[in-house]
Amino acid sequence: MFRRIVFFLAVLSLAATTAPAQSRSRGEDLTVKIAVMGPGNELYFWWGHIALMIDDAVTGKSRFYDYGLFSFENEHFFTNFALGRLLYSCGASEADRNILGYINTNRDVVLYTLDLSPQKREMIRDFAEANILPENRDYYYHHFRDNCCNRIRDIIDLATDGQFWEQYGEAPGRFTLRQHVRRHTWFSPFADWILNFWMGQDIDIPITVWEEMFLPSEVGKLIENFQYTDSSGVRRKLVSGVETVYSAKFRPAVLDVPRRQWPRELAFSLAVSAVFGFFFFLQAKKKRSGQILAGISQSVTGLVFGAAGLILYFMTFFTNHDYTYHNINILFGTPLLLAAVPLGIRYALTKDSGRRFAAGALLRLLWLLAALGIFASMLIKLLPQFWQKNLTDQMLMLPIVLVFALEPTGLRELAQRFFRRRQ
Repeated sequence: MFRRIVFFLAVLSLAATTAPAQSRSRGEDLTVKIAVMGPGNELYFWWGHIALMIDDAVTGKSRFYDYGLFSFENEHFFTNFALGRLLYSCGASEADRNILGYINTNRDVVLYTLDLSPQKREMIRDFAEANILPENRDYYYHHFRDNCCNRIRDIIDLATDGQFWEQYGEAPGRFTLRQHVRRHTWFSPFADWILNFWMGQDIDIPITVWEEMFLPSEVGKLIENFQYTDSSGVRRKLVSGVETVYSAKFRPAVLDVPRRQWPRELAFSLAVSAVFGFFFFLQAKKKRSGQILAGISQSVTGLVFGAAGLILYFMTFFTNHDYTYHNINILFGTPLLLAAVPLGIRYALTKDSGRRFAAGALLRLLWLLAALGIFASMLIKLLPQFWQKNLTDQMLMLPIVLVFALEPTGLRELAQRFFRRRQ
């Protein structure tokens, strides 16, 4: 009941700021639709998009209310993006032009026509028009809790007097937030790894169906079969018609069930480790190329994992990206790994055995600390306070860092120097 009162007051206050009702078409002349668009090419489009459409039979026009507008030209855009303070906006434009744009970029377009009373259609129109006013249109974006989809979901709840929430607000969801993310990123190994490397354990807890509706496809699937009781007490389906305007061609499918990604990452890591091991084998055979390749491989690996760790530390401790908080990957994916870049170059290029030995010893220590961090991140999950699903991250890094840390030629040289000093 409290939610219904809040929604009712919100409609009254927002609608009061719009133009007089007599200048607008009546509810009988309006058709309300939900437009669900599939994934696009750019990373930020991989999870699809959603919008509210309202057709007006009097004017012959259709309005496309988009709650996911942003611009790279906004002041301090990249700074705000990095700090987790990204400002999004609501806006309205011509529907046909928008739909054509999604078709031209090879994205699914499905329209769901809502079966609402004229009064509800008019109320939703006024609510949407109030949303796009300059004083109301901007909001701070959150990937899971406040995005274009969450706002459309709330409009549907408003249209059904809170019955959408009553059915799905506390119903257990199918997957966690991380599993939903991976359903959309599985086809791109690097993006799948790096995004999940940066996200902490807070997205691995069970969620509700309501929370799953941060995804447009989830909203479309749920409203199609949803039923509600209207003001006259009649039970009716929310969606009266579904129109598939366009189906994307040759685009990676969104998985119905997330895959286990760690076997793929482990296989890749073992293959890379074998190559790196071969470099050390060449070095053991007194091949100069082996020393160079062994050093450069450690520099490149340190750059990749160290840069990922630097960004992780930054997002965890200095930004509002709360879904990166409480991330035990900080135990092994650390900015300290960036030290492997200069050390690896020095190891590769120096001809002085003493300097090469010193650089190699520091590199082995660096990789050993990373390996110990991985084992610590495994053991710590024996405690009930830690549950992060980061096996993919661990399996990608562990074989590689072990090859670098336990490289036999360097360990043998270390042992020889140690016993020589003892003598």
